[in-house]
Amino acid sequence: MRRITYIICFIIIAGSTGLQAQQMPHYTQYMFNDFVLNPAIAGIHDYYQIRTNHRFQWVGLLDPPMTNSISFYGPHATLPMGYGGYVYSDVTGPTSRTGVTGSYAYNIAVTGDMRLSMGLSAGLMQYRVDGTQLSPADVSDPAILSVVSTSYLPDAGIGLYLYSEQFYVGLSIAQLLNNSVKIFDNKDGVNRLKTHINLVGAYHFWIDEDWLIEPSLMIKGTAPKELSFDLTAKVEWQRMLWGALSYRYKDAIGIMLGYSFDETLFFGYAYDISISDLSNYSTGSHEIMIGYRFNDIK
Repeated sequence: MRRITYIICFIIIAGSTGLQAQQMPHYTQYMFNDFVLNPAIAGIHDYYQIRTNHRFQWVGLLDPPMTNSISFYGPHATLPMGYGGYVYSDVTGPTSRTGVTGSYAYNIAVTGDMRLSMGLSAGLMQYRVDGTQLSPADVSDPAILSVVSTSYLPDAGIGLYLYSEQFYVGLSIAQLLNNSVKIFDNKDGVNRLKTHINLVGAYHFWIDEDWLIEPSLMIKGTAPKELSFDLTAKVEWQRMLWGALSYRYKDAIGIMLGYSFDETLFFGYAYDISISDLSNYSTGSHEIMIGYRFNDIK
């Protein structure tokens, strides 16, 4: 029985992201998926928006990770605050996590055009392991192979976001509650969700009124030993077309393209080329972003 539990733990921890035991999904287009990563993003804009993100990871492998999310968020009409929410699904083979999260943020002026947003999030997550999809070589309890194990867990997160016209820096902490996941009849607490951090920063270099270059860095994972980073350089023309290259530490090179129609409808696509041993088995990862911006309310 314990061997089966360890197998499932490995799938959950390693399969859902593939980077140094990080449990949460990652996004190559993290700069366009910021609200899902940081609750402080709610309310920093003068309008509401809706975003969907779809990631198909390690295409070519059997039952590779697939992540989908949809978010809706924006500001209060008169007060310096914002709110929103999102739903997500992250599936890897026999394991899946599905959840709904709501967020609140309060925004204050710091100096000049610099502002600080502070956010909180709370939600409910379902962890599910389908024993009918497992095929271990040694089964001490065959009954497991006909059982679907489901756990419901509350979750919470916090975030800070400092920004101006020239730059932004965001820090968020997820899975604050460190809940234990009950898998089948396991009750020893080894399947615990780890607290994760995301630290993101970027700077805007305007070449002229048409061209913008935005280098950015994202550090993520569980401190202090299991951290990784994404380094990205994005070029944008007339706030309509953009392209970017990214490097994920010891994992992949990302190529991104995007288009904005009248700064209202947004499309983004990313393709990851694996540079790890997975390149022998996978043709890469695909990620799609679609967004819609509503009219200004401030």
